[in-house]
Amino acid sequence: MTLSIYLPPQAEDNTPLPLVYWLSGLTCSDENFTTKAGAQRIAAELGLILVIPDTSPRGEHVANDPAYDLGQGAGFYLNATQAPWAEHFKMDDYISQELPVLLAANFNLSGKQSICGHSMGGHGALTLALRNPQRFSSVSAFAPIVNPSQVPWGIKAFSHYLGDDKTCWQQYDSCYLLSQSTHQLPILIDQGGADSFLPEQLQPEAFCQAAQARNWPVKVRIQPGYDHSYYFIASFIEDHLRFHAKHLG
Repeated sequence: MTLSIYLPPQAEDNTPLPLVYWLSGLTCSDENFTTKAGAQRIAAELGLILVIPDTSPRGEHVANDPAYDLGQGAGFYLNATQAPWAEHFKMDDYISQELPVLLAANFNLSGKQSICGHSMGGHGALTLALRNPQRFSSVSAFAPIVNPSQVPWGIKAFSHYLGDDKTCWQQYDSCYLLSQSTHQLPILIDQGGADSFLPEQLQPEAFCQAAQARNWPVKVRIQPGYDHSYYFIASFIEDHLRFHAKHLG
């Protein structure tokens, strides 16, 4: 597994620093956010380490599919249980277990961390945070797939990776997890109002309804005119990093 890491200038003084994970979307690698979002400037100001893992395992011996939304580049941040995916597609374990150990062994960390992501990565950020609220100070997302059990991207991925038993899907569905959670993490979501995937694949209103049912003060902003691209992310990444810095203390 490859990943990208940004160390702010404060790391040169061996100061223990908080970190923010960024999880990218379908077809992306660890390089898209690094080269397109413009996050390094504000991370330097705020003293945040940025950790950007790849979106799936890769290699000629790793299962794949010709479609863009399944296989390599489309790991969905879960632990697959079905062949041929189960052997390598353990992105949940990688992000929540393996990567923290690797980072702690190589960098001077404060122990505080937050997580954010885009689209499929927004789904990953929300599900990881909602299932591990003790690990994260805050979570944010751009155009996340919040209700994957009910939309085409999620149904396809979950059917292949997890099988047909939909009760197994619930652990990776943000709307379900929010409805069961007792720990109200700070959540910020930005959604482009001109996103072509909004009505069919993203459906943030479902997440808002789940939050309202639990009296959870989730902040969801619809940004008029913005689509699903990295121009959208670059426009609001500063807001998200400042949001996380506030909660990281």
